[in-house]
Amino acid sequence: MSHLPTLGIGLGFREPFRSDLFLHQQQVDFLEIVAEHYLDAPPQKQQELELLADHFPLIPHAINLSLGSAEGLDTDYLRKLATLIKQLNPPWWSEHICFTKAGGVDIGHLSPLPYTHEAVEVLCRNIEQVRRYVDVPLILENITYMVTLPGAEMTEAQFLTEVVERSDCGLLLDITNLHINAVNHNYDVGDFLSQLPLERIVQLHFVGGHWHNGVLIDSHSHSTPKEVWQLMDKVVAKVPVKGIVLERDENLPPFAELSAELEEARKIGKRYRRWD
Repeated sequence: MSHLPTLGIGLGFREPFRSDLFLHQQQVDFLEIVAEHYLDAPPQKQQELELLADHFPLIPHAINLSLGSAEGLDTDYLRKLATLIKQLNPPWWSEHICFTKAGGVDIGHLSPLPYTHEAVEVLCRNIEQVRRYVDVPLILENITYMVTLPGAEMTEAQFLTEVVERSDCGLLLDITNLHINAVNHNYDVGDFLSQLPLERIVQLHFVGGHWHNGVLIDSHSHSTPKEVWQLMDKVVAKVPVKGIVLERDENLPPFAELSAELEEARKIGKRYRRWD
């Protein structure tokens, strides 16, 4: 993944802060867009996409391809996604290691896969199909999960490693998801990182979640906690990441608070000379 360009500090684009974004354009190096917002897009969304593309490098982030579905992929959806990616011509694009569809039914959220060799085979087979439509590098994101599925044949870190190595994909390491899983499932993030192929990490996600009944929830709704900042520092010290994206969806604060978090991430990148 070393051949990919360094983009710097990015922000997950959300419509409510569009005006503030353009007023503070110099603080954002690139944007990550949710791909599904621009599939079958009405004219005003297409115009929005063109406006964003005129001012920022754009990275498509898909959430509903369902790479882990044993029944295979929705080729109609895949064709639309491929058209969007071709239109934007990004250096890479991303999806999640999960499934979102089963038996032809859209289940509406990112669902974890069992950590089995069969699940690895399914993912790699589906990624091979994706590559027949999209020749832009794909990076895969780790998700959060509330329960550990039975029948695991490897750890979560071993599973992620097996998938990205076998499929020759990059890794979008969501450090908030890693922190949340480590807290909820009581494992050590250092041990987890030691099992990953760090050279495949291309991009990071970060944000804050919240506690509910003793469980840490990945809600994208709060400022980034100190544990995630510490984890970012630890990862960026080891890995020449190409981009770091703040992914805030709910409880949106004044844009100045988002800018402050972006600046903090930028300082961490500069500390390890990942960018100027």
